[in-house]
Amino acid sequence: MITLEDARRIISAAEKEAEKVGQPMNVAVADAGGNLVAHVRMDNAWLGSIDISIKKAWTSRAFDITTKDLADNSQSGDQFFGIHASNSGKVMIFAGGIPLKKDGK
Repeated sequence: MITLEDARRIISAAEKEAEKVGQPMNVAVADAGGNLVAHVRMDNAWLGSIDISIKKAWTSRAFDITTKDLADNSQSGDQFFGIHASNSGKVMIFAGGIPLKKDGK
């Protein structure tokens, strides 16, 4: 179970990384059911990536794979080609979504 406290720690770490690379980000954390636990939009982060960050969190949980790996394997001719059109448009194949594990689950 991802608690709000867990989500805050994850968001804090992501914010530090965003500051390090100089790119304000939207950060979303989903629980084991893919439900949004927390979201933050850093100052000057793109408005358009609010939805993207939430969908990346859902996608990485739904498929238990990073969204980068999913994207790499969903190009024309690849095993997951067309997956972005599934699940009523919730699947996001931009890099940045990472499945979370807690106590090996």
